Amino acid sequence: MTGMRTALRALAVTAAALLAATALSPTAQARPEPRAPEGFVALRSVDPTIIQEMRYTTAHTFMGERVDGYRQPVCILTRPAARALHLAQKRLLRQGYALKVYDCYRPQRAVDHFVRWAKDLDDQSMKGEFYPLVDKSRLFEDGYIAEKSGHSRGSTVDLTLVKLPALPSRPYRPGERLTPCFAPKDERFPDNSVDMGTGYDCFDTLSHTDDPRIQGAQRANRQFLKGTLTEVGFVNLPEEWWHFTFKPELFPDTYFDFPVDRRSVGRR
Repeated sequence: MTGMRTALRALAVTAAALLAATALSPTAQARPEPRAPEGFVALRSVDPTIIQEMRYTTAHTFMGERVDGYRQPVCILTRPAARALHLAQKRLLRQGYALKVYDCYRPQRAVDHFVRWAKDLDDQSMKGEFYPLVDKSRLFEDGYIAEKSGHSRGSTVDLTLVKLPALPSRPYRPGERLTPCFAPKDERFPDNSVDMGTGYDCFDTLSHTDDPRIQGAQRANRQFLKGTLTEVGFVNLPEEWWHFTFKPELFPDTYFDFPVDRRSVGRR
């Protein structure tokens, strides 16, 4: 009996030693997060005057929650795209306007989060604002959600125009009453931007840049934004008035997954 107890103690000691060795081994440690390659910068380091309202770091999204991979409200872009925005901003400031970005580089893990949400047909907490007239089961078929996004290549940005001086925008309060994103500007969620006819991330055909139902000042604002960015090398996505990609892209075939975090670009 004494011999058996001794053997069991020896086995326990051996097992503990193996566990300790495994815990200390490099393969058992948490893998460090990937960093952005050379060529990516924080937009603020190129132009600190561009307003940043990084929506996906907040709960004011079409999912009603912060998006995976968005750790800090920082706009990260490829350097050529950031420089082009700087050029556009200089021209706009002379006319009394400023750019405001909603989203810039988007990690693949964020896109994966969108896909998981879109497949969960029971979660429609934000339908009243972002997709009032769209059946959630059609988000993939209608092109509102996809498994890949040009944002993950780093040269695509979602943005709008703000008339100066810029008034502050109040934060979203989770649970507040939702108003359709295509409602009149003074009824939908307040935004300090000019009136583009719909809010940002509005899943509706009214968001198409040249939708003929958008007229007057709203149409003029869209064309002003599009024209200004086209002149510096951006191409608009026709289905979204806010979506622009700088051409040629620095990484046209790579979808990155480093987090939206200042540490991802260091001092760049």
